[in-house]
Amino acid sequence: MQKFVYDPLGYIPAVILGLLLNLLDAISYGMIIFPLNVAPFQDLGPDGISMFFVSCIVSQLVISLGGSAFKGGNETVVARVGAENRDAVLATTILAYALSSLMTGAVFMALGYFKLGSLIAFFPRHILVGCIGGVGWFLVVTGFEISSRMTREFTYSWETFKFLFFDHHVFALWSSAFGAALLLRVLQQKIKHPFLVPTFFMVVPGIFYAVVWVFGLDWAMLRAQGWVFPLPEGHAPGWQFYSYFDLEKTNWGAILETVPAMLALTFFGILHVPINVPALGVSTGRDNVDTNRELIAHGWSNMISGGIGTVQNYLVYTNSLLFIKSGGDSRVAGVMLAAASVAIFLIGPWIVGYIPVMVVGSLIFHLGMDLVKEALWDTWGLVHHLEYLTIALIVIAMAAFGFVEGIFLGILLACVFFVVSNSRKEGVRFSCTGESAKSTVRRVYRQQKFLRQVGRQIYIFKLQGDMFFGTINKVEKEIQDVFSRRRWKDNPIQFLVLDFSLVRHVDFSAAEGFGRIRRAVQRYNVCLVLAGLDEEGEVGKALHMVGVWGAGAGAGLGEGHGHGHTVAGEDKYPTQSFPGLSEALEYCENCLLESYYRTRESTLEMAKRKRLMEVANQDDSNDMLSPDSEAAHFFSEHMQNSPRKSHLFEAARETLHANERPFPHPINLQQPVPSLLAAFHDTRENSVDFFLKLSMYFERRTVLAGTILWRQGGAPTDGIYLVEDGTLRSVQEFQDSGAIRRSVEVVLPGTISGELGLFTGNNRMSTVVSETDGILWGLSQERFQKMIKDDPTLAVEFMRVAMSYSAERLNTMAAYAFSLS
Repeated sequence: MQKFVYDPLGYIPAVILGLLLNLLDAISYGMIIFPLNVAPFQDLGPDGISMFFVSCIVSQLVISLGGSAFKGGNETVVARVGAENRDAVLATTILAYALSSLMTGAVFMALGYFKLGSLIAFFPRHILVGCIGGVGWFLVVTGFEISSRMTREFTYSWETFKFLFFDHHVFALWSSAFGAALLLRVLQQKIKHPFLVPTFFMVVPGIFYAVVWVFGLDWAMLRAQGWVFPLPEGHAPGWQFYSYFDLEKTNWGAILETVPAMLALTFFGILHVPINVPALGVSTGRDNVDTNRELIAHGWSNMISGGIGTVQNYLVYTNSLLFIKSGGDSRVAGVMLAAASVAIFLIGPWIVGYIPVMVVGSLIFHLGMDLVKEALWDTWGLVHHLEYLTIALIVIAMAAFGFVEGIFLGILLACVFFVVSNSRKEGVRFSCTGESAKSTVRRVYRQQKFLRQVGRQIYIFKLQGDMFFGTINKVEKEIQDVFSRRRWKDNPIQFLVLDFSLVRHVDFSAAEGFGRIRRAVQRYNVCLVLAGLDEEGEVGKALHMVGVWGAGAGAGLGEGHGHGHTVAGEDKYPTQSFPGLSEALEYCENCLLESYYRTRESTLEMAKRKRLMEVANQDDSNDMLSPDSEAAHFFSEHMQNSPRKSHLFEAARETLHANERPFPHPINLQQPVPSLLAAFHDTRENSVDFFLKLSMYFERRTVLAGTILWRQGGAPTDGIYLVEDGTLRSVQEFQDSGAIRRSVEVVLPGTISGELGLFTGNNRMSTVVSETDGILWGLSQERFQKMIKDDPTLAVEFMRVAMSYSAERLNTMAAYAFSLS
């Protein structure tokens, strides 16, 4: 009983309100489907209303019977076209409307089926606002045409101005409608209630009928003078418009000419659904409304409307919200509204002969002014001045040249605005030298010190966003500036690192720009290093296509030791490529460290020869090296007129002789003392005896590749590991916006891992895996506690040494984290 009697009775107020809204829309939009001021359409106002109701009923049923998530949505129709010559013109026009509906339905269906409901979000909002403002202006012009009973096309001319303002009768006709629309706008400023507009358009015709009754005015006279619409001839039924279909009389050439207008109407319909549907979902408390489902429902609605010969339709936010809020939030209520609309359709369009023109005119004026206000008034001061200029230009173009032309101008301006706005975005997130950003490889102290001194020979650019023809020029200029005479004189570089990890897309113009950068790098004998690239990725393929890098460059993608490739066989410094920035920086650092170790070996050779010469009592230092010796060749190479080589040599020599504390010769020392010296000798001043005592607490352990030493979150029972031989990999996992990300650190021989867990007792912050077979020396928690008990002074000094080492490592990790930001 409740479901079949009481609930439907409760929907009646909402159905009455929805029917009133449909009548108001039918009077306004239905009456402008055909240009009533142009022959042979003067008498087709009732047919437009009938077509509106048919389309409205179809859409109401599709939505209410489950096509949409909204159980009681409401629809409207927007269509406008012009033509010439009676039977053929009517047959062509009515078929064009049906084909336009089919086209719109097909587009809606395709967008929903391929899950492209969010596609409209990529279209600039201010362009959409401009199109809406242009439609508003068309409605204002249509209001003048209908309310003045204009019999010719509206033009911006002196003749039109004289017709509207110098003919007192015409002026009274349109000014009464315009005045009613202005009165409604004033009332809206005072009264904020959703039922104001429906109530207003119920009261105005009531006042009109009261005046006619009080003064006994003749209806035929009112129709003749243009105050009331004429009666349809012969009391034609609502389905009379079907008699206009005639394929034999259809002008197919004219149909083809209307295709641009069909596309424009389709585009305008597409603009509304992805905007109205989410807005209605928010207002009715329906989160996560499936826009693609709504597009498919609109596709079916328009396909059926086109199939039965009527016009387009789409869900209207305001009408649907009023209907739902008034109790029509039910599929039964939607079906009841469709049934009531069918009843009005069957009654026939004779009711048009008793509708005051001023009511229709004022409603059209109201709708038009509302849209123009939304576009030109509400946006003033809220959008950028260039965006506002774009909105105004679209409105002016639609008013001056036409609806289709305005739509195309909007699309063109959207493209221009996209290029201009995106070209202003910074393609370079930041740039720095290797002094600020370092790899995550855990190195011995002297290597770290050397790299700090020569790190400025590595220059890093972290790129971001979409690289296209609008942004590449600025990026290229910023990179080329590194090679300007002023910058090059102050800081000649050896490696140029380009990090593409935040780059989403590279078009052909941008790829060509990177090709020019590569050629510039070659001229300066600089090695180009690419980071964050995937051979199969879109960015990697784009750069490969123009020869910036090739398949051979990926030789070391897995290990971080890529050997690059020679794109043009004469390259002295081939392009290198790596999957991440840390691997790229590791490669650059390893190349620089080669100079350090060559200097170290040559220094040892010089010292040896010097001792031999002292034994032979040869005092001439110039004879210290023979011209053919390796050391002589090395120093002659690095003392040539090359700022980069001289800088490397001086930094290596300074690192080797820093603090006048030469590295102890480990020939007579047993492991782990040499490894302890490599790790800690330069951090604090400690004698070899200190490291000999410390080594007594370390225990040797051999590991195989893939051995997990500890896992992230585990207890630090294993203590600390010192690497004698092999490589460890420390992997830290963390969540970022629901995604699991990893930070990887490489631990090389002569370094330690796990000191923070040993000293603090906190759980492990990372998982450490042996990357290769290796030899480790471990200091467990138990052995460390024994050291504290047996020799507290040794334990305290060891903690200081280890924490000094950790501080240096944390600085390196902080610099790398900065490079990722």
